[in-house]
Amino acid sequence: MSFRLPFHQRLANALSYNEFRIHYQPVVDMQTSELIGMEALCRWPQRDQTFAPPDSFIPQAETSGFIIQLGEWVMRNAIEQTKKWVTEYKLPLRLAVNLSGRQFMHHKLLETVQDALRQSGLKAENLDFEITETVAMQNAEDSIGVMRQIKQIGIGLSLDDFGTGYSSLSYLKRFPLDILKIDKSFVQDIPADQNDLAIVSAITVMALALNLKVLAEGVETEAQADFLRECGVTYAQGYLFGRPMPAEDFEEILKSHPTEVPLRAKAH
Repeated sequence: MSFRLPFHQRLANALSYNEFRIHYQPVVDMQTSELIGMEALCRWPQRDQTFAPPDSFIPQAETSGFIIQLGEWVMRNAIEQTKKWVTEYKLPLRLAVNLSGRQFMHHKLLETVQDALRQSGLKAENLDFEITETVAMQNAEDSIGVMRQIKQIGIGLSLDDFGTGYSSLSYLKRFPLDILKIDKSFVQDIPADQNDLAIVSAITVMALALNLKVLAEGVETEAQADFLRECGVTYAQGYLFGRPMPAEDFEEILKSHPTEVPLRAKAH
């Protein structure tokens, strides 16, 4: 008789046995091509040497509540790793960590991140939290309160997947944000798709007028990078600059290109 553990128990066991990994994707300055930081992404290796798609286990972790434990593990380990790199390579790297809806509204979020920063020695100014616009708008007034508390600590805030949810512009101007992230769905077909060109241009103009920086996701070609640069987009990430990679591979970039990522960074 076969027995299969419930999925949430498999997730818990994976954390207990240290099966999860953190991969880091480079983020570059579009005007200078300098590496300015990285986004931490959780990966779950499987027995067949592949990785479970995040879209398959993150939503279930969110539903079960396990995302609180997993999110804290990612946050603490990524913060510790970033402190190591900042110290060793003398670079003002910024770490971006995604917050799920449950994490964002969890009553111990601020206590957890302050403890992680204190234990690692990383400065709050080296950390950015990313939340999706859907999460931000679920209860916008409460979200504003949490955002303000996060900003008081000195942590940056990015609004992820912008344009794919249901943000109200009246709230956008009230959110204490630092960065708007343009979703890759608007980037993948530029410069061929005129509608996407218009959307990206409009988002960039609006964000800059609101004193926000703009980060474009999913940049894969030189043509996309050229258009985004001309548009005034501040930062970018995508396969053109580097895939999400293990810490040891990311460190090779720091060793080889301590202040600059080549436009055709090696894919991992």
